[in-house]
Amino acid sequence: MKVVFNSSPLIFLARLDYLATFVAGAPAPQEHSSDEFYLPECVANEISAKRDEAGEYIRRLIDGGRIEVRAINLVSLANSLNARLGRGESEAIALATELQADYVVLDDFAARREAMRLGLNVRGTLAVIRKLKSEGKIVIENRDELYERLTEINFRVKRSLFDAIFQD
Repeated sequence: MKVVFNSSPLIFLARLDYLATFVAGAPAPQEHSSDEFYLPECVANEISAKRDEAGEYIRRLIDGGRIEVRAINLVSLANSLNARLGRGESEAIALATELQADYVVLDDFAARREAMRLGLNVRGTLAVIRKLKSEGKIVIENRDELYERLTEINFRVKRSLFDAIFQD
């Protein structure tokens, strides 16, 4: 499975301590796994510019070979998307297209819409958390506490949407 990240979902998952669990199946150097996780170079640069705990953790995953940083080749696609989206989102979509990724992880509505228009499968931070929960990799004992944690890290989601996603 190939997964391409934009910066925001990656940072939110790191702040929630779910990122390591999600990429745990990724290969360390000289190992092989069917799960591959990618970032465009500009997203890696955005994360490197932030000197916080989440950014440091993500850099360790990159340095450890769990997440691979890639330059994009579809520069014209990224440039055309950049007229409507941020650079990181544009390059994540371009890289996902180039790699024929299983999905791209984006939270921004406009970016998600553009990615779907291009035929990409899109997931967001909440879908990744839901996947981890459904696979038994994490336990969510209290939805209210998870919602509070999300708001504390400045993740914005309507409570009704959150409840719909995490209905049991």
